[in-house]
Amino acid sequence: MSKIKPSKGAPYARILGVGGYRPTRVVPNEVILETIDSSDEWIRSRSGIETRHWAGPEETVAAMSVEASGKAIADAGIDAQQIGAVVVSTVSHFAQTPAIATAIADQLGTDKAAAFDISAGCAGFGYGLTLAKGMIVEGSAEYVLVIGVERLSDLTDLEDRATAFLFGDGAGAVVVGPSQEPAIGPTVWGSEGDKSETIKQTVPWDQYAAEGHTKFPAITQEGQAVFRWAVFEMAKVAQQALDAAGITPDELDVFIPHQANVRIIDSMVKTLKLPEHVTVARDIRTTGNTSAASIPLAMERLLATGEAKSGDTALVIGFGAGLVYAATVVTLP
Repeated sequence: MSKIKPSKGAPYARILGVGGYRPTRVVPNEVILETIDSSDEWIRSRSGIETRHWAGPEETVAAMSVEASGKAIADAGIDAQQIGAVVVSTVSHFAQTPAIATAIADQLGTDKAAAFDISAGCAGFGYGLTLAKGMIVEGSAEYVLVIGVERLSDLTDLEDRATAFLFGDGAGAVVVGPSQEPAIGPTVWGSEGDKSETIKQTVPWDQYAAEGHTKFPAITQEGQAVFRWAVFEMAKVAQQALDAAGITPDELDVFIPHQANVRIIDSMVKTLKLPEHVTVARDIRTTGNTSAASIPLAMERLLATGEAKSGDTALVIGFGAGLVYAATVVTLP
């Protein structure tokens, strides 16, 4: 018989606060057209993107994360020293070690919070949210900070017509804490590694160093393959998340999918048969694809503009490189 005492965590977990940071530089499609043969009309029709934000030298992964996290902590009404763990999802922190989460935890003034990075691409926020929920219910932390942050402009090939217009920079953060009622549903997540070649870094770091490449590694993707997978498979995952939470489309208030492509978003809305009253995040128009940051950034904007309100029931789903995915239903803070 085990001698280990049972955990003393909260019965449930919920998102208590959200914050976002978008770099000051706004980049319109006209700038992208300086290096690719395309048009503003084509970019808008294919992706929905009109502008995106690119980080300057001082807007590092850590700096953007600290700004977004400070807002989330204030929104949650807690002190940074109450944060027990910091989870950072990013693919654009270039130091293999240490994790950028440790520097962020220190700069925020946490009391030696556990801190680690995860690499789950555009599904990273969902992965981090699931880990945070587990920590709170298990009792290893009372409050967990989940950050999605990217400087994808550093990994964008501006001469690649298929991807040059897609990516933006930014950080989004949420504070997850204890709840007396269910406010984060079961996560439907997974991976399809047989499709890993559809979104990838062009050259691995070791190969880049050993072979003396002159062109910096970038993100590349097989657009049509990714589009088909997202449209047909992710709508199924989204429905599974609704079913797992016991929520019907009619009971949903908000839909916050990963901001990958407005056509993918519109197709998912149609496939899920979401009612007209459901608010749909289309932050991609002015923010671009910010990978792990896209869902919390879109959530923050919807709440800030009043398009969504505290207590609304929202379906969130992220999907991308791996290929990986994660979907859940949450109560908005």
